[in-house]
Amino acid sequence: MCGIVGGVAQRDVTPILLEGLRRLEYRGYDSAGLAVINDQGLVRHRRLGKVIELENAINEAPITGGTGIAHTRWATHGEPSESNAHPHFSNDKVAIVHNGIIENYEVLKGEQESTGMIHTSETDTEVAAHHIAGYYEELGDLVAAVNRARNEFQGAYALGVIAHDRPDEMIVARQGSPAVIGLGIGENFVASDVQALIPVTQKVIYLENGDLAHLTRDKVTIYDADGNEVEREVHTTSQSLNASDRGGYKHYMLKEIYEQPQAITETLEGRLTNNTVNANIFGVKAEAIFKQVERVQIVACGTSYHSGLVAKYWFEALAGVSCEVEVASEFRYRPRVVQDNTLFVTISQSGETADTLAALDKANNEGFLSSLTICNVPESSMVRDSELCLMTHAGPEIGVASTKAFTTQLVALLLLVLAIGRERDIAEEQISVMVSLLNKLPKNIADALEKDDLIKEMSNDFVDKNHALFLGRGMQFPIAMEGALKLKEISYIHAEAYPAGELKHGPLALVDDEMPVIAVAPNDQLLDKLRSNLEVVKARGGQLYVFSAGNIGLDDGDIKLIEIEDIPEMLAPIVNVVYLQLLAYHVAVLKGTDVDQPRNLAKSVTVE
Repeated sequence: MCGIVGGVAQRDVTPILLEGLRRLEYRGYDSAGLAVINDQGLVRHRRLGKVIELENAINEAPITGGTGIAHTRWATHGEPSESNAHPHFSNDKVAIVHNGIIENYEVLKGEQESTGMIHTSETDTEVAAHHIAGYYEELGDLVAAVNRARNEFQGAYALGVIAHDRPDEMIVARQGSPAVIGLGIGENFVASDVQALIPVTQKVIYLENGDLAHLTRDKVTIYDADGNEVEREVHTTSQSLNASDRGGYKHYMLKEIYEQPQAITETLEGRLTNNTVNANIFGVKAEAIFKQVERVQIVACGTSYHSGLVAKYWFEALAGVSCEVEVASEFRYRPRVVQDNTLFVTISQSGETADTLAALDKANNEGFLSSLTICNVPESSMVRDSELCLMTHAGPEIGVASTKAFTTQLVALLLLVLAIGRERDIAEEQISVMVSLLNKLPKNIADALEKDDLIKEMSNDFVDKNHALFLGRGMQFPIAMEGALKLKEISYIHAEAYPAGELKHGPLALVDDEMPVIAVAPNDQLLDKLRSNLEVVKARGGQLYVFSAGNIGLDDGDIKLIEIEDIPEMLAPIVNVVYLQLLAYHVAVLKGTDVDQPRNLAKSVTVE
């Protein structure tokens, strides 16, 4: 979602803010803007479109200053436009950038209009700017003004605030949306993501919900939600400066697809010892907690939800533990019955997904046995708010369409299944077999990537298609869901996934000679059932595209077939999704879409 960068320094911050925005482009946005304080007061540039448009505007009419804020906007209130872009001003006295949603902005806007205030945008952010400016005029103290105003805001937000007559100060407030402070020498910074800060510092502070920070060049003062001055831990981020380079690949997504063998290797490293999985890799309390687990509740969104669906099969087939999986945006708003000894598991690439974080917050107060997160960002809110965790070690994932985050989540979840199963007396021999298979997994993924040229050739058939149907059975059904999601995300082809056995219950009505039907057919006990389902599609003239690890038993002249490796059943989902990632990628390239930043989407969904 929206990206925030700000700084208070002895040098010109404009190039620092621009570089920060460039490093946040992966989050998804439709406009960009930057404001600084200099001898003229508050000055800014805003542009619709990419950061390069903002950079061109600044090159044509330079602005410089030692204190400034910048923003990439993903439209919520008001269409994408220059007037709706951030930063927003109030009477040229206060400027703010904002990530999140002020839910009561209409009430506040009505109050402002009743006093004659004129709004120049459709945004909730401008309303927030005027509200803060009103208190600043009344109180004469920027910290007090932001604190008073933010206590009247409802919703989620991260705010960066500067004032025309406070050239060496910035106020940051966090409620729900992430905010991180970067510590320098004679300069301090803020961003919504640490990736924007690593060109200038690796020393960071992660603000907690309700925190308000006062930044000057030489000092950062933090207040909690009750107004008490507090100390927050200083972290040294492990992220590197070149982590977001494409490394010679045409797109980040393709780079990240090909990084999967290494990402899985790093996720497994140090976690498989003596042919088993020890609970302590999830935390010092994990062993005692896992001994009590009788059921698991998984909550996630999007691709992470699909990984949870695969894990449900594993939990029940391998560990004998009942498992439920639910979309976070639904889970957080319904009453529920929490059964005894239920482990609450969240899954997120960023660890900042708004709905999943809200679900975790509720779960922490609802009597679950414990909370555990599978996450890719060690400093994230989800990691800090969970009792147990396992990092996926996928490295930064820049492409909006998740690839290596998904496969490493699956690996981490399988480790969790084995660790809990071990405490429930799964035979050590069975665990040893699974560990052996996991050690071979990076090679299996590398072998799957060898099919790239064949998949690229197959993708030509999809260029003129508007719809596609993905089919799967058993553990392959969530993989079909993930394949459909990838295709729709980056190629804009409407794609849906169904359990193959449900064809006759509705989806078969869509099948004709223009409808591509994609299936992954591992050589498992459901192959004969899947073959029968595909015969039904073939009889209706559907165009079949099958990734087959066994004898599919259909006339090759009637289908497009790619032979794939015969992977043991429990590991097959992790490998088979790679074929569907490559298919979506090549179709999107042929259609000329923005592969890494597809329209209307954001990498980190940090607002509801």
